[in-house]
Amino acid sequence: MVKNNIEIDVKVKCLEEHKTQADIAKIVGTPASYVNKLIRRDEGVVNNTFVKMLEALGYDIELHYVKREE
Repeated sequence: MVKNNIEIDVKVKCLEEHKTQADIAKIVGTPASYVNKLIRRDEGVVNNTFVKMLEALGYDIELHYVKREE
């Protein structure tokens, strides 16, 4: 199981960086609707098969975000 709530995580990071999901979509060159769809669906960010493999091994997944130094 993925322990993170990706939708909340993205919203918080957008607020921290003073950007909208539409801003992020423009930066990465994809439609804003796709960004929204990606973070809202269960298998959008972490592949479902990968999750099942780690669950079979007795693990949950937690994503850890590290700010890049530029």
